Amino acid sequence: MNLFSDIRSLVLDAIAACQAEGALPEGLNTDPVTTEPPRDPLHGDMATNAAMVLAKPAKAKPRDIAEALAAKLRIDDRIASAEVAGPGFLNLRLAPSVWQALPGRILKDGIAYGRSDFGQGKKVNVEYVSANPTGPMHVGHARGAIVGDALASLLAYAGYDVTREYYINDGGAQVDVLARSVYLRYLEAHGHEVEFPDGTYPGDYLVEVGEALKSKVGDAYIDQPEEVWLAEVREFATDAMMQVIRADLGMLGVQMDHFFSEKSLYGTGKIEAAIDSLRDKGLIYRGVLEPPKGKKPEDWEPREQTLFKSTDHGDDVDRPIMKSDGSWTYFAPDIAYHYDKVSRGFDLLIDIFGADHGGYVKRMKAAVSALSDGKVPLEIKLIQLVKLFKNGAPFKMSKRAGTFITLRDLVEMVGPDVARFHMLTRKSDQALDFDFDKVVEQSKENPVFYVQYAHARICSVLRKATEDGVDVSDAALAGADLSGMTHASELGLSTKLAEWPRLVEIAARTQEPHRIATYLGELAADLHGLWNRGNDAPELRFLQDDPAATKSKIALARATAVVISAGLGILGVTPVEEMR
Repeated sequence: MNLFSDIRSLVLDAIAACQAEGALPEGLNTDPVTTEPPRDPLHGDMATNAAMVLAKPAKAKPRDIAEALAAKLRIDDRIASAEVAGPGFLNLRLAPSVWQALPGRILKDGIAYGRSDFGQGKKVNVEYVSANPTGPMHVGHARGAIVGDALASLLAYAGYDVTREYYINDGGAQVDVLARSVYLRYLEAHGHEVEFPDGTYPGDYLVEVGEALKSKVGDAYIDQPEEVWLAEVREFATDAMMQVIRADLGMLGVQMDHFFSEKSLYGTGKIEAAIDSLRDKGLIYRGVLEPPKGKKPEDWEPREQTLFKSTDHGDDVDRPIMKSDGSWTYFAPDIAYHYDKVSRGFDLLIDIFGADHGGYVKRMKAAVSALSDGKVPLEIKLIQLVKLFKNGAPFKMSKRAGTFITLRDLVEMVGPDVARFHMLTRKSDQALDFDFDKVVEQSKENPVFYVQYAHARICSVLRKATEDGVDVSDAALAGADLSGMTHASELGLSTKLAEWPRLVEIAARTQEPHRIATYLGELAADLHGLWNRGNDAPELRFLQDDPAATKSKIALARATAVVISAGLGILGVTPVEEMR
């Protein structure tokens, strides 16, 4: 149920009626017609652009079309007024009965309210986190994990078939460095004095891995050359770190549907198959690149390379896929991985990357466009940095790594709900300040507390009403008479509830889960505002002396709780019933 869609259908009916009368020509494209909240709430409850978008194809003045549509719309009982403004904007004010009926409709729909078939079951792959398995995840990974997970939940809520995926970067030289670092911890576990050369990983998170390796192989690798132990220690270390990563993600409430290993691309023909696919399209050639921007010709050694003609698909320059020694560049396995995704039949690919991957966007989009013949879009979301503060100062100390705050540190300090909600309070391509003191304070300045407190307040009212013998089941409340709901604060709260289905579709279309957090903050503010007005106006209180009046008031509150719970569910945050 989507009230904005209902009123849009009413506008379309008015257009059809005008066409039937000859006031508008047949065959007009009505797809651009929208109904949405007006920029100024004083202008009405909804506004439609119908007259403005139909004027040119209809060869008529926008204001004349708006006047004709207004006359048709005023006939409907749901429309209290239809006023033409400016050159042809049409502002609508809905009858109070519409807002009075909405809570009951929400309670009848229950958890389905706001869900839609907007995504039409399209298969979407959302790849996120994808950290190198060389150490514990840090706060930057946490934000990427949270944004990716919330986006996946949002798309599923909006009707997409979503797969959550983690790409394990276990095929590069950094995994060899991990193996050598673990070997040093292995020697340390045997009582050897060790030093960590520059470029290795000295964090104490590998102490347990070294001890575990000792338990598995004993002293078999002591004084052995690297070629004896490197491959096995690399696999052992990668598995151990992925267990840590899975556990850390679990603390944050993130569960992946699929883990894909970069290593599985090597020696299996998968990279060659992807490159051959591009070669068959005439997109692989031998050539010499121009010097990169900023490089002087005398500082640049031109050499013939194997190149992907990515400029044919929107990139700035063509990209090397093979080094001079015949080995693949880092870009080649990335192409093969996305070729695998395309081959799995996804309709849309979304990659969540750190801000340092900005230069990667065009080349990867070009590769997917070429691999799919332009049929599968790739969206890449860049996650900006998180700046940590505590006691008013930057906070960088880590308990385990010594140089950064780990994801586990974060969750242990503030809890998963606070971490998740706060990371979603800003658009992901904007830097985020995370103040450990402010995110846990119980005040209206703390968005997660403010929203959870609204839900807890509603639950408290429901408990008290139950103690007074009022049936507060959704079925009972859905049948409550809300005709007495006439105060502007009550109608305003119902108006905000009506925006939820539309907001979900907008957030899904723009792939911006932070919109959900913003909306929940606004909805909570409306609920708290109504609650506080009840302190001075007893008739606005949710608990009344008359059980029937109580039921009608609580129906509005419970409908609000349904939407808050749904929104928090998308964000992966628990809708608490009591604040402690």
